[in-house]
Amino acid sequence: MGKDFKQFIYKIRYPLLLLILLWIITPLNLFFDLGLTKFGIFPRVPVYLLSVFTGPLIHGSIGHLASNSLPILVLTSILVIFYPKVALKVFVSITIGTGLMVWTWARPSYHVGISGVIYGLIAFIFWIGIFRKNMKTIVLSLIVLIMYAGSVESIFPNVEENISWESHLFGGIFGILVAFAFRNTIEEDEKVYNKPPSWANEQEIKQYFLPRDAFEKTKMQRYYEYLEAQRLKQMEAMQSNYNERNNQ
Repeated sequence: MGKDFKQFIYKIRYPLLLLILLWIITPLNLFFDLGLTKFGIFPRVPVYLLSVFTGPLIHGSIGHLASNSLPILVLTSILVIFYPKVALKVFVSITIGTGLMVWTWARPSYHVGISGVIYGLIAFIFWIGIFRKNMKTIVLSLIVLIMYAGSVESIFPNVEENISWESHLFGGIFGILVAFAFRNTIEEDEKVYNKPPSWANEQEIKQYFLPRDAFEKTKMQRYYEYLEAQRLKQMEAMQSNYNERNNQ
């Protein structure tokens, strides 16, 4: 096992532990008929408020769990690798926020499964690219868009009755809110994209046709800079003429 692979596994250790936990709970629940569905979220019943923490860990069937396994592993891995500063806060915020929205507005039924968190992470990774607008976040947004564009239909109530479309919808909404909340928390590798390339020395930067900050200034600011440059040229010309007369 190579060093790079070991480092990768170490980085995604928490997503892997989460996946292992999910695959322990559901098979045990089904095999021993533990009835853990009662720990799902049942809207507007006060005792089920704590289920915002337990509901995502429970799945109704192996098929339900299997369909959520790869997305939750991929998305949480993207989160911990590319957004380490906010990864835990984002995951906890989406989990709690989505659960509370389901508890407040969803149908009176037991809502279980981690799909609401999955939709929240999809929305977060996509919209953080829209808000931050740097190369890394935009590329990740496009990857998520390509991988999960077909998931949009599951946020509407015209799906199977036993699917919690509310969890999908509220997860997506809260994912956008979390992305907006953390839009200014820039990761260390994102700061690099805003710096000049290492090979670009001062002389090479001067060779650009327009100043690098040309589009960051208003028209009036550029006009005043132009006037100042003309004034300096005139002063230099006058000083040059004065020196020539004194030398004659």
